[in-house]
Amino acid sequence: MVPLIRSPQQVVVVPVDPAKLEVGDIVLARVAGTVYLHLVWSVNLAGKRVQISNNRGHVNGWTSHDRVFGICVAVDGVTRSGAAGKAADSADSA
Repeated sequence: MVPLIRSPQQVVVVPVDPAKLEVGDIVLARVAGTVYLHLVWSVNLAGKRVQISNNRGHVNGWTSHDRVFGICVAVDGVTRSGAAGKAADSADSA
């Protein structure tokens, strides 16, 4: 499987409204004390959590919305489809 983002590609990440996340989104999430970019594999809105995975098909597990900080909106200047409209409102980010 080809990586979605390769080193040293530049990404643009903005604060996210986790309630708007969908399968296939790339998010910035805290896992075991470190912040990584992860692929959203599944969404559980009622439980306020998302299942995250890497780009090689390994599912890392579920993480709560409060550990998801941002969404990747562009890679090397190319806008990621589906990311528009998922940014957190500025009032929510304060």
